[in-house]
Amino acid sequence: MTSKENQASTDFRTLALSPAMLDNLQQLGYTSMTAIQAASLPTALLGKDLIAQASTGSGKTAAFALALLANLNPRRFAVQALVLCPTRELADQVTTEIRRLARAEENIKVVTLCGGVPLRGQAMSLEHGAHIVVGTPGRVMDHLDRQNLTLEALNTLVLDEADRMLDMGFFDDIVTVARQCPKERQTLLFSATYPEGIGKLSAQFMKQPVQITVQAQHAEGKIEQRWYEVKDSERLHVVSRLLAHFRPESSIAFCNTKQQCRDLVAVLRAQGVSALALFGELEQRERDQVLVQFANRSCSVLVATDVAARGIDIANLAAVINVDVTPDPEVHIHRIGRTGRGEAQGLALNLASMDEMGYVGKIEVLQGRESKWFALADLQPAGDGPLVPPMATIQIVGGRKEKIRAGDVLGALTGEMGLTREQVGKINVNDFSTYVAVERSVARMVVQRLQNGRIKGKTVKARLIEDERD
Repeated sequence: MTSKENQASTDFRTLALSPAMLDNLQQLGYTSMTAIQAASLPTALLGKDLIAQASTGSGKTAAFALALLANLNPRRFAVQALVLCPTRELADQVTTEIRRLARAEENIKVVTLCGGVPLRGQAMSLEHGAHIVVGTPGRVMDHLDRQNLTLEALNTLVLDEADRMLDMGFFDDIVTVARQCPKERQTLLFSATYPEGIGKLSAQFMKQPVQITVQAQHAEGKIEQRWYEVKDSERLHVVSRLLAHFRPESSIAFCNTKQQCRDLVAVLRAQGVSALALFGELEQRERDQVLVQFANRSCSVLVATDVAARGIDIANLAAVINVDVTPDPEVHIHRIGRTGRGEAQGLALNLASMDEMGYVGKIEVLQGRESKWFALADLQPAGDGPLVPPMATIQIVGGRKEKIRAGDVLGALTGEMGLTREQVGKINVNDFSTYVAVERSVARMVVQRLQNGRIKGKTVKARLIEDERD
């Protein structure tokens, strides 16, 4: 049974949602449903199992979050919904989104269970009672094995980015977790692609799932794709030329290997471009810092491998640069889909050597159109000097554990320190650290004033985080 996206209304008021939820959606700026929400929510709200195929950034989190919140009894302090995600970053984003959508109800508690964080703190959070758990399969299994987590009250199981979890070898873990869930429950599976493992998974523990596919291809006019033929020896320097010509405020450059990531970051930094690398070997703390700086516009270029970039959703990404062509055409679709979100136009710049033309052919077959090639000679510098990000990141020692909130930091900066609201960017409060983006021109002055000032009546330590020039 398949539902077609174009038959669905896009008005949230056509759904069986509470007035409080509809008001909250309006306050959050959810004006109308995205294609995946319109196609999947009517079915999901009826309590049916669902396999939904839609790309990252299509609004799928709200699609399953609204369904699981509709099933929830806030007065019952037991885990009623479990969302499994491939990475900690995605789990954190899903948790944030669910909390925003849950504001319509009083005191809905969401707990995140991922690796890289001590088990003990997570166990204590579960002890205090939770309605919704969001986590990675391995860490969720750990808590089930230790009996910190019980699922007998569960009514909704969500598998988010199921294809990525299968890529990462989580098939058996997902099956193990699903077997510990009550048989009478709803299962919602979301996936950008449809590998054969998805069919195997659904056969094991889903009941007559309704299958929904929302066009995964990007509208031809939405993302402008440009291809450039390069020799391997000039590839990294052509990335610099692309940046100088197009001057995107923020871009992700995808490489197929960690070594290529390291080499490209070295080339870009030598030319004064603010670039940070993201690959598998980074410690969680370093990874978090890199992502904070990129998301808050303190870094111009994030150089990443596909594995490291999974689950990252950066708003307003001006360009994607494919430094190497991926052998998997589905991954190419996934990469370029990170730009051109919402109403914005996107730019995908692709470099290919003669050896990679076979991969380019596979991408053309999947997209159903030929690639458009441009000459390297057309790339001329626009503007003066290297790209400089508009913001800089300050790290404050102290976070949630010290009861610091984003509002406290904003108040200190715009009150005692005299900054305007426009000079302050994103504020990320972690357990032990707080990161705040400020306009680059005032960053050093702000660090000095923070060192001599107070937040919540307490003195704090602060430092400016710059690219590590290793």
